[in-house]
Amino acid sequence: MATVTLQGNPFNTNGSLPAVGSAAPDFGLVTKDLADVSLKTYAGKKKLISIVPSLDTGVCAASTKIFNDRIKGRGDAVVLVVSADLPFAQGRFCGAEGIDNVVTLSMMRSRNFAKDYGMLMVDGPLAGITGRAVVVLDANDKVVYAQLVPEITTEPDYDAAIKALG
Repeated sequence: MATVTLQGNPFNTNGSLPAVGSAAPDFGLVTKDLADVSLKTYAGKKKLISIVPSLDTGVCAASTKIFNDRIKGRGDAVVLVVSADLPFAQGRFCGAEGIDNVVTLSMMRSRNFAKDYGMLMVDGPLAGITGRAVVVLDANDKVVYAQLVPEITTEPDYDAAIKALG
């Protein structure tokens, strides 16, 4: 269990992020086109997984835009932005903001991703959705970087995440 804060108030997640050096847990998530995807969908690519509570918040929107800009032109890597938002809302957000270099993924059908990555909020006002974190995987799905953002209203360390992506 990890503790994060929301405007200084502590809340708990169900576990901890996957450890650096470990194999990333597989997942079942949904694209904005309602397609089911897993880690295998992105086989052979490095993956930066940006875990956010909701794209309908300023910090989540900002981090998605920044990763969208920073990943542009990288054919060897993909940024996956995972949230509890419905795929339709994710699609509207990406269209309105000109986001086309990241892939938004929804936990619409299951919260197993949040549980398996130790990010499911178990108490407080955000119970049932995720805290904020970044996990970077190599092309073989090994965890090479993991950052739990301790204050949900704070942005992740973009430079460290992109550097870990290689």
